[in-house]
Amino acid sequence: MTAWSIRLYTVCDELLWAARLNLLWIAFTLLGGVVLGVGPATVAAYTLARRHAMGESFAVWTEFTAVYRREFVRGSLLVLPLAAAAIVLFGNFLYFTALGPGTAALRLTTYAALVALVVVAAYLLPMYVHYDLRPRAYLPKASLFALTRPASSLLLLFALAAVMFAASSLPILALTLAVGGWIQLNTWLCLRFFAENEARLHPKGD
Repeated sequence: MTAWSIRLYTVCDELLWAARLNLLWIAFTLLGGVVLGVGPATVAAYTLARRHAMGESFAVWTEFTAVYRREFVRGSLLVLPLAAAAIVLFGNFLYFTALGPGTAALRLTTYAALVALVVVAAYLLPMYVHYDLRPRAYLPKASLFALTRPASSLLLLFALAAVMFAASSLPILALTLAVGGWIQLNTWLCLRFFAENEARLHPKGD
């Protein structure tokens, strides 16, 4: 096989994997009635995305189901507060926008808070499936990571914006690839950020 055909095969394989992850996330979110399903389905998707990024082989359906059941409560406690906060902030942003120019300061403040929440969540979920920490330690560590790694945070925002733009331009992607693609890309990037941070904190030879 030529180098070009190998790259094409790799891209197609990653797209197929993202589509499978997307389908599993949707199916298991619906299985839990959306509200009760989105938390464990999201944690399960991030868990499998991490294993895929690390080159592991596994039975996708079996492993997704196992993580979904194991994380049914903890996954909801992790994801639902983030989702609720995002919905409230987005609703406030739309409300302030509808009120007109007089609420510009409130609108910008709400928008900044929403962006900050998105960045923290982008670190929090990969961190949850990668590190074994006390439950209360994840949010402070993810927030600290977001503050101390501005370049990485901007890259995550750019990646999310690219996924959202692609999904809005081609609505079929929203159903087939958007969530799975973002989860895999988010996980892949964060694993590298975590590795770089660990190498900086613990240089070889120390």
